[in-house]
Amino acid sequence: MPSCQSSTAEHSQACQDGVRLSEALIGEGMDRCLSEPHPTSHLRNRGTKLWTVNYVGMDLALKAKLQKQRYHIVGEHGGVKTCHWTKESLLRDRQCYKGKFYGIESHNCMQMSPVVDQCNLACTYCWREPHMDTLELTDQDPMELLYESVRAQRRLLSGFKGNPKVPREKWLDAQNPKHVAISLNGEPTLYTRLSEYMDLCHKHGMTTMLVTNGTLPKVIEKLDTLPTQLYVSVDAPNKEVFDAVCKPKWNTNAWDKFEETIDLLPSLDTRIVCRHTLMKGINMSDKHIEQFAALDNRADPDFIENKGYVFVGHSRENLTMENMPSHEDILDFSNKIAPLTNREVLSDSRPSRVALVGREIVPIPVPKPTMFFPEDLGMAPSVKHLPMMS
Repeated sequence: MPSCQSSTAEHSQACQDGVRLSEALIGEGMDRCLSEPHPTSHLRNRGTKLWTVNYVGMDLALKAKLQKQRYHIVGEHGGVKTCHWTKESLLRDRQCYKGKFYGIESHNCMQMSPVVDQCNLACTYCWREPHMDTLELTDQDPMELLYESVRAQRRLLSGFKGNPKVPREKWLDAQNPKHVAISLNGEPTLYTRLSEYMDLCHKHGMTTMLVTNGTLPKVIEKLDTLPTQLYVSVDAPNKEVFDAVCKPKWNTNAWDKFEETIDLLPSLDTRIVCRHTLMKGINMSDKHIEQFAALDNRADPDFIENKGYVFVGHSRENLTMENMPSHEDILDFSNKIAPLTNREVLSDSRPSRVALVGREIVPIPVPKPTMFFPEDLGMAPSVKHLPMMS
């Protein structure tokens, strides 16, 4: 294992005493120091490129942007944001496509991530704010992360309480989420206590839907608790498109790691979804469909989601409106890939430009709770947002 390369004996000893190294991430070619935050950083030589591991909190400029976009920051790196469909469910009784596909009630869904500020890829289609260019590795206690996320969700929903369009019973039901979408921003498998966090979610009677880019297979393989439903972003049919679209930041063998995840998926005892984010003119040709189908057949998922790229947010700096497929394009892609994977098109949602391919629709199972939120959990206090930085 790599050791601290600090020039001071005092700091080196502190690292030896206080840092635990994640074997899983070392296996991915991305060794990480995990310790309490301190103001220094290491430069680690990864072949021809040096990259930095910092020991400070979230970048303040990024934090200010996220707060302006109504993220409630939880701890150093976590965050919660009310999903558009949660609002639609409360106000107009409309449901997200996950309701149609998997039986999830949108008002009961909490959208969060343990690491909203960090990702090892820089995908061109990602509409979220760019992530930090370093990995800061303070890991929050999973119980604290869960309870503070629920308190944040309650704060974000507090404004709907007096809205005459929102049924009071529905608003009250939304105070204790039944589904946790670990997909808000960042790469959640960078959180080393993810397994503990999901276990606590399940014990509190909540499903977990984990979305990962699939480039850290050892982390997934070593999870003691698997999510209720695991989504793997399969957004490139081959290495050439992967490098151009997903843009790995540090490890040049990210595609190889992604393929390891694809081959790992059939052995995982949970519901698997391969999600294709489709960009017109980039990854939707007939040849690409054949290559996607080959990956899907290796992964053997329960479901394949074909979802259209949307020209919003930060992605507008990388792509154009012409890259956004119509719903008809999505259906055409789905009707072509279904027979190549011995599946059929099960459902679709025009508002979300998504189609579901699989063998049968099976509602997501909700675990029976063995733990309960404290009666005095309350909600998070309002937070004064940081000023935007030029």
